[in-house]
Amino acid sequence: MKTSHKPSRALIIDDEPDICELAEITLTRMGIDTCSAQNISTALELLNTNDFDLCITDMNLPDGNGIELVEYIQLNQPNLPVAVITAFGNMQSAVRALKAGAFDFVSKPIDLQVFRELVNSAIKLSSPSDETADQITNKHDLLGESDQMKALREKISRLSRSLAPVFIHGESGCGKELVAHLIHEQGARAHNAFIAINCGAIPSELMESEFFGHKKGSFTGASSDKEGLFKAAHKGTLFLDEVADLPLQMQVKLLRAVQEKSIRAVGDHQEQSVDVRILSASHKDLRQLVEQGKFREDLFYRINVIELNVPPLRERLGDIPELTAHLLSKISTKTGLINTPVLSDETLQLLCQYHFPGNVRELENILERTVALTDGDKIKASELQLPSHKTPETVTTPAQIDNQENDFHLASQEKETITQALDKTRWNKTAAAKLLGLTPRQLSYRMKKLNVS
Repeated sequence: MKTSHKPSRALIIDDEPDICELAEITLTRMGIDTCSAQNISTALELLNTNDFDLCITDMNLPDGNGIELVEYIQLNQPNLPVAVITAFGNMQSAVRALKAGAFDFVSKPIDLQVFRELVNSAIKLSSPSDETADQITNKHDLLGESDQMKALREKISRLSRSLAPVFIHGESGCGKELVAHLIHEQGARAHNAFIAINCGAIPSELMESEFFGHKKGSFTGASSDKEGLFKAAHKGTLFLDEVADLPLQMQVKLLRAVQEKSIRAVGDHQEQSVDVRILSASHKDLRQLVEQGKFREDLFYRINVIELNVPPLRERLGDIPELTAHLLSKISTKTGLINTPVLSDETLQLLCQYHFPGNVRELENILERTVALTDGDKIKASELQLPSHKTPETVTTPAQIDNQENDFHLASQEKETITQALDKTRWNKTAAAKLLGLTPRQLSYRMKKLNVS
C-alpha cells in the first residue's frame, strides 16, 4: 500500500495534444503526478518501467485500439484501474471497453467535473483502506463453500474493481440484493450510499419523480423540492431490483440518465450531472422480454454490460448446513432466545433433500416458522412441516409460488377457532393455548400469522 505522503501517479494516453494537456492540468491540480504517451507502444514501455495508480486512454490511437491496451493491463496489471475516453455518443465503444475490463469511461468533450469524480474513484480503487476491508466482513456475508459460491465470490471481487453496470440474474429468494451489496462494499464506493429500489413497487405516475426528483410546484402535491434516487446515490451505487418491471416510458428516461450521467428533475429546466454506479437485478429473462418488445434493447445492452448469475439453492444443497446454522443464530438473536436451536441429524438430512423453489428466502421462512412452533432447543424432523416435495421437472415459477398460500377457507376456520378460544378464556393467551392444545409461543405465532389482535 502506498504511504500517505507519496503522490498518486497517472498515465495519460492520447494522440490529441489538447486532450493530454487538459488531463495533465486537471490531475496536477488534484495533486496527482502525470506521465503522457501518444501511442500504445510508448504506453507499454512506460507501464513496464513505472508504477501507476491510474491509466486513462483514448479509444483510437495511431498504432492500435484502446481496447487492446485495456486487455493487456487486465492480463498483466489487473489491479491498475483503466478509464477510456470515447467519442461523444459512442456508447458501443464504451460498452466494449467496460466488458474488456475498463473500470469506467468519459466522453468527449470532457466534462471536468465528471472527469475529476472518475479520477477520485480510481485512486480510491487503487489503494483501498484496511478499514473498508474490516467493514465488509462485518456487514454482509455470502455463505457457502460449494464450487458455485466460491466462483460467485471471485466474480464479485473482480466486478467490485469496476464501475461497469452489472445485471444480476437469479430466481426469487436466491440473494440478488446481497450480491449487489457485496459488489458495492468491496469497491471504491463502499463509504458512500447504497440505494436499493424495487422498480415494481413504484406507481408509474410517481416513477420519474422518485428517480430524478422534482421542483416545488411542478405538479399537484409537490409542496417542496424533492431529491430523487439518483441524487441520493451520488458517488455511490443505485440498485434497481426487478428492473424488468419498469414501464417502457421510464426505460427511455433511465437510458438517457445512464448514458449521459446527468438527470433533470421534474419541473426543472437544467440538468445536473450525477456519478452513480448502476446495478440491476431481476428473476425474469430480459432477453426474452426484449424479443417480446417489453424491454428496450438499447437499455438492455446498457445495464447488462456484465451479467452475473446467482445459483439457486437446489444447485448447492451442500451449503445448507452452514446456511441453516447462520439463519438459526440470526433468528434467535431477533426473537430474543437464550439458546440457539439446532437441527437433529434427521432434520438436516430432510432439509438437504428438499428442492427449495423459494431458495434461501424460503429456507429462512421455514426455519423462522419452525422455531416459533418449537419449544425445545433441538428441532425434530416432524416439526419441520416442509411443503410437498417438488422435483426439478415440476418446480413452480416464483409467480405460482406466491399464489400457493394456505387455502383461504382453512385459514378463516383456524382464525375463527383461535378467536373463540380467546373469547372463552377472556383473552388469556396461556389459558387459550392450553384449550387449543398449543404452547403459548405457538399460539402467539398463529395469532400473528392470521392477524388476530
